[in-house]
Parts: sequence; structure tokens; C-alpha cells
Amino acid sequence: MTGPAYPAARIVAPKVQAHFAHHADEAHRHGRIAVGPPPDADTIEAIIDAAFWASLRREESYVPKISLAFMPPDAARHPLVFERPLPLAPGALVKVAPAVERAGIHLGVWRDDAQGLSVWGTIRDIPSMCLVIEVAAPGLLVLKHHRGEESGKFVNVAVLEGDQIKVVDERASSLPDCPPLLTSLLGFDSPATWASGIDSINVLVQLAVSMRAHGRGGLLLVVPSGNDGWQDSIIRPIPYAVVPPFTELAQLNRDSADAKHTRIWQEAVNRAVDAVAGLTAVDGATVLSNAYDLLAFGAKIARRKGAPQVEQVTVTEPIEGNVAVIVHPTALGGTRHLSAAQFVHDQREAVALVASQDGRFTVFAWSPCDGTVHGHRVETLLL
Repeated sequence: MTGPAYPAARIVAPKVQAHFAHHADEAHRHGRIAVGPPPDADTIEAIIDAAFWASLRREESYVPKISLAFMPPDAARHPLVFERPLPLAPGALVKVAPAVERAGIHLGVWRDDAQGLSVWGTIRDIPSMCLVIEVAAPGLLVLKHHRGEESGKFVNVAVLEGDQIKVVDERASSLPDCPPLLTSLLGFDSPATWASGIDSINVLVQLAVSMRAHGRGGLLLVVPSGNDGWQDSIIRPIPYAVVPPFTELAQLNRDSADAKHTRIWQEAVNRAVDAVAGLTAVDGATVLSNAYDLLAFGAKIARRKGAPQVEQVTVTEPIEGNVAVIVHPTALGGTRHLSAAQFVHDQREAVALVASQDGRFTVFAWSPCDGTVHGHRVETLLL
């Protein structure tokens, strides 16, 4: 490497190293085999540094989109191996970026005695606990690892944007009133789900990712199945009520464990998720039961008769150093956030997922401990 160092890389590297070392020990105690020793802080710093400076360059006016995975070629399944490894340098990464910009293709990075850290080729299947550094946008890096070979879910460890560092707080999953969706996003739900593909909670994770991806903003209300009480908080008639309910996601979720291991099933889930998430781009709220039956979209939220107006929400973000704050719902956004907070205030068994056009994402849930609506800012976990 030549040129100036990226200061955030040096700051965050020891924290990321500690994360991987801890989980490598945990995996060893549970009999899981790692692909190699966890990366040391110097290695993490070097990969971050190269990825950051590459993200600020252009190749024929295109912004490079690359993902770097730290693993040896002999641990990869069907690796594409270069005859001559590339140097881990911004210029080399930018040159090869057009070939690997599609989702699911990663550049393999490893250290050898002759060249030190270098890019040895490409890989598509990432084993669990393999460090992945993704260039999400110029100056925006996501450090993450895979949860298991059968699951498409990555767990974010840290997000770097310029001089801003956000390290995900693993302890957030153990806080009172932590919704199951947030626990799954953090990656600390039951290890059994890591090996069984997308479980019921992870359907919501995929919906959140897809809602954020369409970039138009959206509101998804998840209500108790078999209970029509949610309609007391909706203006009727509903412009786009779905009768009978659209049940494709619910049926896929009820499939057997064997079916959920197939690529055909996963592709069907992806299509159904994108179809439902696309409806959230329509003005109003999309309503989904917690059994994943689609009930309506374009619904207008109103304060339930006799209920007080929501005046404040507790807001947290699952990153280290975050402190809970109490704000008016409009401090999080506009009418969409206020409506979501009011709905959860009136319908306390419901959860509301709100995507903003600028990429922010908030999960609203009722907090019995605090006796208030809790807004969980989770965009850091969805990148």
C-alpha cells in the first residue's frame, strides 16, 4: 500500500478483530470448523484501507462496487483462481471491479509468504464467520460475516462512512423489549436458524431489506393473525384491501424444513418478498399478518377512537455508545413515522416497519418496560 492511510481503519480494526476472535472461540467450543484463523488487526486495517480508497476512484466514470472476502482459495467451493494474484491496492481493485459488481460475487483475499496480502480470485459461496468487506457506496464500507452456508443472511459487524464509525452492539439483542426482528437482524437469534435457511422472522428481515432497496420509502404494519382489531386504526374503506388475503408468503413459510433447503424455495421466497415490499411504495400502509398473509396496501392510518395522540417515542440504535433519547415521532421523519408510531401506540401487539427515502429504517414496537412506543433505528444492520 502507498498513499495516505484511512484513519478509521486503524481505529475500528482492533474491535473487529476482537469480534471475530470471540466468535471463532465460540465456534470451536460448539464443534464448528472455521475456514482459517480469524484475521488479525493489521490484516483488517489493510483490507479496509484498500477498499476505502478504491471506493473513491472511478473506472470509466463508474463507481466501483466490490466485496472482499478474507479466506484462502483451498477453503472455497468452486473458486475462480487467477494465475497471478492481484496486489491488494486501490488501482488493482478498481480495474477488476466491473467483473465482480453483481451481488454474490466476492474477491478472495489471503496472505502468503511471497506477496503478503493479495487478491487470489473470486468466490460465490461464503462460509460462516468469514470476514467480508463490501463497498456499498463511495466512502461507505460494510464489515460483515455470513451466518451459514444455507442462509443468505449476513450479519453486519461495523459500518464506516468517511470518518464516521458505527460498531454494532451485540448486547442490544439482550435488552428488554428487543423485538424478535431486531434480534434476527443482529444475528444473535437461535443458531438453529443459521442452518435452516430463512425462518419466519427472517422473512421480515428480507422484507425490510427489499423495502429499503426500492428507495421510495414505505410503511409495513405487521398485525396479529386472526384479529381484525387493527382496522380500528385504519380509515375505511381501504383503497386496496386484498380479499381473499394473498397467502403466497404464508404458504412458503409453512413449507417443510427439507423444502426450505432448496434453491427453488429460496428463489420463490425472494420473488414473493419483492412483490409484497413493492406494495409499500404506494402511498399509505401495507398490512401483513404475523402469519404473512397480505391483507391490504395503501391503507390510511387514523388514531383509534378514544385513544390519546402519541407525543413521544424512545429511540435507540443498536451501535456501541448509543444512548436512548425521547423525541416526538416527527423528529424521526414526517407523516409516515408519526402514523406508524400512532398505530403501534394504539395496536400494541403490532409492529411497524418504516423505510425513508434517504435510506433510514425504523422498527416501531410497543415497550411494556417503558410504557411507550420504542423506535429502533436499524439501517446500519440492513446495508
